[in-house]
Amino acid sequence: MSVLLNSIQQATEWVSQNTDPLVKDLWFMGSVWPITIVVISYLYFVLKGGPEFMKFRNPYNIDRIVMIYNAVQVLFSTYLVKEAFRLVWLRDDYRFYCFETSKEDPDIARQQVYTVWLFLASRFLDLLDTVFFILRKKQSQVTFLHVYHHTLVITFGWSLTNFYPGGQVAFFGTINGIVHVIMYSYYFLTIINPEYKKAWWKKYLTTLQLVQFVITGLHAFITLFEPDCNFPRIIMLLAIPQDIFMFILFWDFYKKAYIKPKKIKQ
Repeated sequence: MSVLLNSIQQATEWVSQNTDPLVKDLWFMGSVWPITIVVISYLYFVLKGGPEFMKFRNPYNIDRIVMIYNAVQVLFSTYLVKEAFRLVWLRDDYRFYCFETSKEDPDIARQQVYTVWLFLASRFLDLLDTVFFILRKKQSQVTFLHVYHHTLVITFGWSLTNFYPGGQVAFFGTINGIVHVIMYSYYFLTIINPEYKKAWWKKYLTTLQLVQFVITGLHAFITLFEPDCNFPRIIMLLAIPQDIFMFILFWDFYKKAYIKPKKIKQ
């Protein structure tokens, strides 16, 4: 037990010592415990506590809350995309193959890092998706893909924000932010008019997510071969397999949901 406690203490100290100075004083940063508690609590509620709590209860009517939540997500994601263009994409020093946090302008660097942290905060907000599913007794939507995706994004996102905020990951954040604007706009519309759940263009939301993983995966792959780049390649090496795995999971969902099997002729 003492060996385990000592290892935990050493790991905690290592995280604290290696946290990026620009995020050290922001919420959830500088210590591994807040993110660990959030992830464990999320998984417990999603996989055990939530379903047991709702087992003998009727679904909660929280449509108005969900509608407000979707509207907030659209506005929040729109703001993040706007800031990404202002602080990254439209800057003179932006390089598609390699972008690093501004070193010449400390004020811009702080703004870039703070925007990355806000993006992480929006991923915490995303966890409410699953909570709402369970409270509305839509357990069929709490799939492995759904839970894995949320858990992966928040864990990987925290690691990047804590140790290496900004830089090349802004590309993924911008693309993902655009996807979220479209996705939560659709969810907002389905609350106003449930008929949109059967809209012919619904499947293209999943197509958009598939395209997202292709684009971000290729971008990470290209960055690996850029010689004049100080952005840690280990991050890209970790991100590429996840992009591939997420593409496979979303493609499997797309096939099951939208590609009807051909009928075998008798």
